[in-house]
Amino acid sequence: MAERTNTFHAVRLIQDECKGCVNCIKHCPTEAIRVRGGKAEILELRCIDCGECIRVCPNHAKTAVTDSMEMLKDFRVRIALPAPALYGQFEEKITPQDVLDGLIDIGFDDVFEVALAADLITVQVRRELEKSGVVRPLISSSCPAVVRLIQVRFPNLIDNIVPVVAPVRLAALLARKEAARRFKVAEDEVGIFFLSPCPAKVAAIREPVGFHSRATDGVIPISEVFGLLGKAIRRNRHSNRPRVRPRASPLGIGWARAGGENQAVALGRQISVDGVHNVIKVFEDIERGKLSNVDYVEALACVGGCVGGVLAVENPFIARRRIRMLTEPSPGEKSGNRQSPESMVDSLDDSLFRHEEPIQPRPAMALSDDMEEAIQRMERMEAILETLPGLDCGSCGAPTCQAMAEDIVRGLGVETDCVFVLRERLQELAQELGELSSKLPPAMKRSESHEQDELERMLGWSGRAPRK
Repeated sequence: MAERTNTFHAVRLIQDECKGCVNCIKHCPTEAIRVRGGKAEILELRCIDCGECIRVCPNHAKTAVTDSMEMLKDFRVRIALPAPALYGQFEEKITPQDVLDGLIDIGFDDVFEVALAADLITVQVRRELEKSGVVRPLISSSCPAVVRLIQVRFPNLIDNIVPVVAPVRLAALLARKEAARRFKVAEDEVGIFFLSPCPAKVAAIREPVGFHSRATDGVIPISEVFGLLGKAIRRNRHSNRPRVRPRASPLGIGWARAGGENQAVALGRQISVDGVHNVIKVFEDIERGKLSNVDYVEALACVGGCVGGVLAVENPFIARRRIRMLTEPSPGEKSGNRQSPESMVDSLDDSLFRHEEPIQPRPAMALSDDMEEAIQRMERMEAILETLPGLDCGSCGAPTCQAMAEDIVRGLGVETDCVFVLRERLQELAQELGELSSKLPPAMKRSESHEQDELERMLGWSGRAPRK
């Protein structure tokens, strides 16, 4: 049943835990899940690793494949890349400085803030927006689930993706070179570990889109480091011995929440949309040409932004508020000797900010590679759809009647998978059986008079009065 690919996926199904409910199929934004034989199946070609199925599964039958802290021992030097969302997981009195120092306490040798890379990407995005003649609106490339959503469901919008790398990749590239130089080791002796709030970033790091190779060695979920980090922070918070110098600006940290990227870019006509189903609605409007007057779209698959990722710990609305507070500079705060993002960008090779190869569509929705066959299948699908009830109940194991019709033309289902069609067919069959049961084949038919004679013979009648 499932469509197999060689694409890595961080979201996996735990078969033994699946109860065959339809929560996941109803919430998947790319209709990538079916229920067959009482168990869910993931259509790998369509999965974008957004984590919605993990979020809504009441039986915890979906999980994310990640790395663990045990992997640190495989490297001579270990560098942590904390996602900006990490700062929002702790109570307000815990500062970014406390978090960075805590990472050293739990086993890392140094820290490179992804928020600092976000500051640099902000500069590059502004420069792209200032160019004339580029497609509008440009769409942020920072959310890997959104990039894969475009590949799978909106391939016509691939050219709208801003041609700038996501902050986490830039952070990994810079961190490796910086650590090798600082610790005087070879670059392959440096382990780069991203602390991730979501499975989409795990998939994007394991199998990067637009690049030939990965830049990060491991991806550890925020949920795994949270406990260790919390204990380390509480233990050493009052030591007054800062070991990591924060270099990111408050605006770079703000990328963790919806609207934070736009706040940092602060150029042109912008909109911010979060929640993958809301993103889909905006992308549909872009395809219809309704948003041609917008310059930039910050699109994030998780509600609230990265703080809403399924691998985070804190309530996303609370974490979002904490991030917003961190983006508001304290009275009298100065940048000190912090180098400006513009000068840092100018000192770096431009290739660090660019994709190595074009982002390609993933033809998961195409009915056929052959146009004529695709049209025929579309016509058949529409005809099948007319016979279905249009209730989108999910009882067939597909999320909608249209998805059911599509499965049928692909050879992945039959019309009687629909319980309403099956019931109607059974009623028709029962009626036909009833009619057939009253009929005899021609060889067994006899005339009425012959049947009367046979009846009399069986009763001992001769047609005459009975003897006395």
